[in-house]
Amino acid sequence: MVNKITVVGAGNVGATAAQRLAEKELARTVVLVDVVEGIPQGKGLDQWQSAPIEGFDSRLIGTNGYEETAGSDIVVITAGIARKPGMSRDDLLNTNAGIVKQVSEQIKKTSPNAIIIMVSNPLDVMSWVAKQVTGFPRERVLGMAGVLDTARYRAFLAEAMDVSTRDIQAMVLGGHGDTMVPLVSYTSVSGIPVRQLLAADKLKAIVERTRGGGAEIVGLLKTGSAYYAPSAAAVQMCEAIVLDQKRILPCAAWLEGEYGMSGLFLGVPCKLGRKGLEQIIEVELTPDEKAALEKSAEAVREPMGAIKL
Repeated sequence: MVNKITVVGAGNVGATAAQRLAEKELARTVVLVDVVEGIPQGKGLDQWQSAPIEGFDSRLIGTNGYEETAGSDIVVITAGIARKPGMSRDDLLNTNAGIVKQVSEQIKKTSPNAIIIMVSNPLDVMSWVAKQVTGFPRERVLGMAGVLDTARYRAFLAEAMDVSTRDIQAMVLGGHGDTMVPLVSYTSVSGIPVRQLLAADKLKAIVERTRGGGAEIVGLLKTGSAYYAPSAAAVQMCEAIVLDQKRILPCAAWLEGEYGMSGLFLGVPCKLGRKGLEQIIEVELTPDEKAALEKSAEAVREPMGAIKL
């Protein structure tokens, strides 16, 4: 348990993440911040009143300012506008960049030693905005992307093979969008290569469904985007950090030569511990996977050039 974790943005993703953090008792205090007056306060109070029933002692607080967030160990950023049907993640670029810039300035001022976990979209670019504005080292700025994408991939595989999700080992790398790279060569079920269990055409369809996983949910909801799985993914990263678990999870990390790339956030296998990013794991990729990762990197670089901080 750490002293304080702040969640910025009291929408569906942020509020659900705050509840999960409290229920897991990862921090003594969980602070929910939002610009809309009354919303974080009301949700925080409602969540705190569930504590006697759910059996947790983490204190939940809602606020419109950053005074209560001071000294946070981890800050999860979910603030920004949500995707609507027909809207790509890049459509969110300029609006959310301005929001993340303001949030990052506040974090730098009130919690200069915090670890940032970015959830706002387009996620890889927003992680870069946060790093640029705060000046934090790469160990303390991470994006939640691969954990969510991998969860979707594993869920679809489990459904197709009628097996437990817990027995599927998989990893999705690259940018958090249509160019993400599910590593089929590293996908297995209790150690059995997935290619021995699923026909190539079915596996290809699952890979494509994974790439469009977020858009599929947006299309169904019509007035919002996914939040149960994204909040769970962000909290899994928090848990790995708080408990110093040394988990190997696919996260958006700032590359400095890994995979032959530098100067961008991209989903890669990361070891997470109490200091945040402890190591980027470089794995051998097939020629197709390497080409796909490079293509994904280009899709991340392009919108970075359109932002003026």
